[in-house]
Amino acid sequence: MILTRTAQRFARPRLPLAARRAYRLAISTSLVLAMAYGLGLAIPFVAPLFVVILSAKPAPPPGPKQLLLLLAVVMVSLGVGVFLGPLLQGAPLPALAIIIAGLYLSSRLALQPGKAAVGTLLALGVTVIAAASSISPTLASMLISTLVVGIALAVLGQWLVYPFFPEDPAPKMTAPESGAVVDAHWLCWRATAIVLPAFLLTLTNPAAYLPLTVKSILLGREASQLSLREASREMIGSTLLGGCCAIVVWSLLSLAVNLWFYFSWMLLMCLLLASAMYGAWRTGLKPSFWMATMTTMIILLGAAVQDSANGKDVYQAFLVRMALFLAVAVYAGAAMAMLEYWRARKIQHLRNSGR
Repeated sequence: MILTRTAQRFARPRLPLAARRAYRLAISTSLVLAMAYGLGLAIPFVAPLFVVILSAKPAPPPGPKQLLLLLAVVMVSLGVGVFLGPLLQGAPLPALAIIIAGLYLSSRLALQPGKAAVGTLLALGVTVIAAASSISPTLASMLISTLVVGIALAVLGQWLVYPFFPEDPAPKMTAPESGAVVDAHWLCWRATAIVLPAFLLTLTNPAAYLPLTVKSILLGREASQLSLREASREMIGSTLLGGCCAIVVWSLLSLAVNLWFYFSWMLLMCLLLASAMYGAWRTGLKPSFWMATMTTMIILLGAAVQDSANGKDVYQAFLVRMALFLAVAVYAGAAMAMLEYWRARKIQHLRNSGR
């Protein structure tokens, strides 16, 4: 309590709200990244990725009870994938139907306020965990423990940083617009169609295509918030810019391969992207564009570090992964266009039939 009051007195008079949000996101993301690599998590980049997901909508971090509830829901959501693994081998069509239903449900959860992380984890559970469980239950258990520890570290990073860069008092909530439920139904099916091809590819090699699946799930979330006109520009543009940011950080990191240098370069790059995301640095692009750029950068950098540790050709793997990311983004934009065209034709047909 004393720390919180002292931090608020320090931060609030000196920094505007947009700057506080940018510093909070950048510092917590890079801090959690350092903790994840320092603790030797199997997939360290998931922890800072969850910081971005949890902090996308500025709000105080969850309390201890909320964290325990979140972890319990996460373990149940991810545990569903463990049971789907054997079913994929013995009865693939029913398992695929359950996975499609799970992706739809995860999209419905992600559209609700404060449920983005739970929805994303449910999508990971029914895709990545299910694919890993179909090959090796040990691999699935390792992924579950990594994701649970990663989200716990993400909340811990928020707890440590939030007192120094707090929010202003929350304004009164406005009532949701009518018709949101009807739109949500269509948006969820659209997001499911975007994620499904990447999941089918993940079945061939879950360990290799984990970053691609995570990217496709985040693209599905992004697509549910975009109109058709701006979808291709944002999804493909953020993927390209995220790849460029990853190249810049990797080049700077090669000057001195050290965890603290990694922390420092990530802090600077995340601060730049967060400034644009929250409006401290005004651009003509939506916050979702900058969030997608940041998540793409984190995934690509995390995968590159893993490739380097495993002795793989980092640059060749990066080019292949970047090409796959762009292919998924192009497919997402094309799928949205085709589905919207089909929907418009169907609505027009029903109107003409009504006459």
